[in-house]
Amino acid sequence: MSCRDPSVVFQVAECETGPPTNGKMREWWLLVGLLCIPLLAVYLHIPPPQLSPALLTWRSAGAFFTFRSNNIFYRETYGAVGSSDVVILLHGFPTSSLDWYKIWEPLNRRFNRVIALDFLGFGFSDKPRPHRYSIFEQASVVEALVSHLGLTEQRVNLLSHDYGDTVALELLYRSDHNRTGHLTINSLCLSNGGIFPETHHPRFLQKLLKDSSFLSPVLTRLTNYMVFSKGLGDVFGPYTQPTDAEFLDMWTGVRFNDGNLVMDSILQFINQRDQHRDRWVGALTSTFIPASIPFVPPNPMLSFSFRKLVQRSTVSVLDEHISHYPQLEDPTGFLNAYFSFINAF
Repeated sequence: MSCRDPSVVFQVAECETGPPTNGKMREWWLLVGLLCIPLLAVYLHIPPPQLSPALLTWRSAGAFFTFRSNNIFYRETYGAVGSSDVVILLHGFPTSSLDWYKIWEPLNRRFNRVIALDFLGFGFSDKPRPHRYSIFEQASVVEALVSHLGLTEQRVNLLSHDYGDTVALELLYRSDHNRTGHLTINSLCLSNGGIFPETHHPRFLQKLLKDSSFLSPVLTRLTNYMVFSKGLGDVFGPYTQPTDAEFLDMWTGVRFNDGNLVMDSILQFINQRDQHRDRWVGALTSTFIPASIPFVPPNPMLSFSFRKLVQRSTVSVLDEHISHYPQLEDPTGFLNAYFSFINAF
């Protein structure tokens, strides 16, 4: 007896209300997939957050110059009267020149000119893609800014953090080798930047982004504020976490001009540190320019290596609860360490 036999009413009803056939299951999954496509499209094209009053104020206080057809944001203020000292601030990954806002005014009272920039691909600067970002190019950006500001003959102090440390080492190499257009460096202060590659351990997501050509474009689009704030919060001390507003400003700086989509390319700097270790570590260990690190425990290997290998070196120890961003987590301690160094020569 067949369930298609019109004389058997109950069996027909039972047959039609039973489990769906494979064909119906495929239709159901296809329908779900079609519904998910526009939702995923919306998710991947979430507009960047609006600039906060703090970011608007920071941008309005700065200016732009052109480097190889790209606009580079920088900020410059004049401070101490009677001094000709200049300090240039080089920020880290993945943030921007805003990293220095807590120590800007005290620096302004000590130096005649305080200068910071957003590297290409960061903050308010242009973020071209596709583009092969490199430490060498960023060093050329700094040299171009110095030329733009008329400071080519001026001795400058470099204060750097994280990614900026490696840029500073390339600038040091060019200075010590009298490369055309080089900076005349008066002093060098490096903060938490993996200056010895063997002491630096990239985070898991950073490894995926820099090494996975297949996953990187997907991960850069899927990274959102929650993922970003969680990852960045992990490199701050437990008692010195940024506020929600600070986290959002950092994320806004990344998302500005679609900067999240170039993070995988920028992260090639980790591989560049390994490839050019001899050049950059060699520049540091052979220079006679005074150099310092505001040392943050627990990294005794870095402290030992720095003291042993760098000739005119100073190491400052900050409180043990301070982590990767000392200029934001402990601006007073960071400044005290820096001023002790800079006033010693």
